[in-house]
Amino acid sequence: MKALSIRQGWAWLCAQGQKDIENRTWNTKFRGQFLIHASASMTRAGYDECFSSAMTIGIGGRYLPRFEDMERGGIVGVATLVAVVPPEQRTSPWHVPGLIGFQLADASPLPFIPCKGALQFFTVPDDVAATAGSLLSRIAA
Repeated sequence: MKALSIRQGWAWLCAQGQKDIENRTWNTKFRGQFLIHASASMTRAGYDECFSSAMTIGIGGRYLPRFEDMERGGIVGVATLVAVVPPEQRTSPWHVPGLIGFQLADASPLPFIPCKGALQFFTVPDDVAATAGSLLSRIAA
């Protein structure tokens, strides 16, 4: 099972289905369902930038957990990568100018599963995949 590391609170917004684009400098051929991994590192400045962006886009900061309550270093959700949007075809307010946008759909939060992250899309360990698969089957039922 694949996962993608995203810094908090962006990971939280993606898992909640509030953020429909994840911005990257690199492209991918991957499409399909993946786990949203919240990176272990998160600065106060990064959190404040996320909070400010949510306010600007109109979601409002009330949706974001407090800095201290953000879970990090593990799986926090699942989403489906449905398309890769080139920088010149931006349609979402979340799509940062000049970056490639990974268009997300069918996002859902999951209970936190500790897991070490990696660069780009990575394969999670078997025990994490089994736990996530069990949680996903309960959601689908």
